[in-house]
Amino acid sequence: MSEQFDNTAGPLTTESGAPISNNNQSEAAGVGGPVLVQDQVLLEKLAHFNRERIPERVVHARGAGAYGTFTVTADVTKYTKAKFLSQVGKETETFLRFSTVAGNLGSADAVRDPRGFALKFYTEEGNYDLVGNNTPVFFIRDAIKFPDFIHTQKRDPYTGSQEADNVWDFWSLSPESVHQVTWLFGDRGIPASYRHMDGFGSHTYQWVNEAGEQFWVKYHFKTDQGIKNLTQDEANRIAGEDPDSHQRDLREAIERGDYPSWTVQVQIMPAAEAATYRYNPFDLTKVWLNGDYPRITIGKLELNRNPDNVFAEVEQSIFSPAHFVPGIGPSPDKMLQGRLFAYGDAHRYRVGINADHLPVNRPHATVARNGNRDGLGYDGRHGRQKNYEPNSFGGPYETGQPLWGPVQVSGVTGEWETPKHAEDDDFVQAGKLYNLMSEDEKDRLIANLAGFIAKVSREDIIERAIGNFAKADENYGKRLAVAVAELRR
Repeated sequence: MSEQFDNTAGPLTTESGAPISNNNQSEAAGVGGPVLVQDQVLLEKLAHFNRERIPERVVHARGAGAYGTFTVTADVTKYTKAKFLSQVGKETETFLRFSTVAGNLGSADAVRDPRGFALKFYTEEGNYDLVGNNTPVFFIRDAIKFPDFIHTQKRDPYTGSQEADNVWDFWSLSPESVHQVTWLFGDRGIPASYRHMDGFGSHTYQWVNEAGEQFWVKYHFKTDQGIKNLTQDEANRIAGEDPDSHQRDLREAIERGDYPSWTVQVQIMPAAEAATYRYNPFDLTKVWLNGDYPRITIGKLELNRNPDNVFAEVEQSIFSPAHFVPGIGPSPDKMLQGRLFAYGDAHRYRVGINADHLPVNRPHATVARNGNRDGLGYDGRHGRQKNYEPNSFGGPYETGQPLWGPVQVSGVTGEWETPKHAEDDDFVQAGKLYNLMSEDEKDRLIANLAGFIAKVSREDIIERAIGNFAKADENYGKRLAVAVAELRR
């Protein structure tokens, strides 16, 4: 097992433990002479410094995190056999990482961008990761489009800047994005802080109870601090004055004992109802209407401890929607299906094959038992234990009990579009969202959208983009067309 770092006073040493006589002057060939390659203290420090950073996340690079607790407040055992949800009052340690999506590690917090809401539950049955956002929907419904979408949000390969042409070209050619874009450019597009926004699991997941009954579930985390947002002008000022505004706010709130919390709610759909629901319940660009499946309060999430080291615990933290526990599993959501692979693969590349051994990532309420060994960063924790299964030396064994329930599938293989249900199209829920807004909210939405669309250089892209909003709501499209035209005079 690896040793804990000894932070007590004592001689300064090299990584191999040898005492350092001088940490202020390099060894040189005489007074004023060139530095000697034999100065291993210098070389070790410089070599380590060159390697202090790991590749930043391609998306969600800019983030902050904190530890906390999840407490069950309602009996949900008729829906799931997950042990961390097994009784009212049960507490589970958690780690939550917030983030922006498109910006790099050095970008500002106060920007118009979705916020990541990645939550790790350290349960007695293993870690359960719920990797969501502060929006209940997303721009696309199939993971095969995700790299293309993110390329439009990142820097153009020629200009080196984010280009409005790229963003709106893709969005206008992907009409399923209209719902999320309406959300993003509305008042909730720039949260005032991580504490003052809701979180969502976004995807649909499966719950299964002890009797094997299956349910589809969506997660909602309603902020107890109240929703607070920034206008575009406020965000522009704060981003320039304090790029770390959201990270600072979260850290300082916890330091002063003002622990942020969220009321945890779920929508539950009996599995048999999915086939006939008005919208495809596995389409990430859609929500389930609360009137159809009301939210049920099941728990409380509180953040109450800051990380001691941002790099070790926030940058090296890993989350994967494939980290399930008994009683919880995936759905046929095509975006989720792609993420089941992509997240783990990203972490193996970015942090290393043994990233799960790091303190922030490894199970806290149980231990991991398997035959995985070796690789970069392996600490030898398994000692002389056998690395195969089955074995007759007292090694771990399979349980024969699947984590989630089977899903019926049939048909011919092929590159199929996501099935549409009775009331499905790419625009209906965006129109509903627009018409839920007050006139002041609509004014700000139109101004935010028009300010960005007006930067596009090609008229055909502008017309196509505005046309999609008009399909969501005629008034929506007309107002946007007028606002864009005025800005492009």
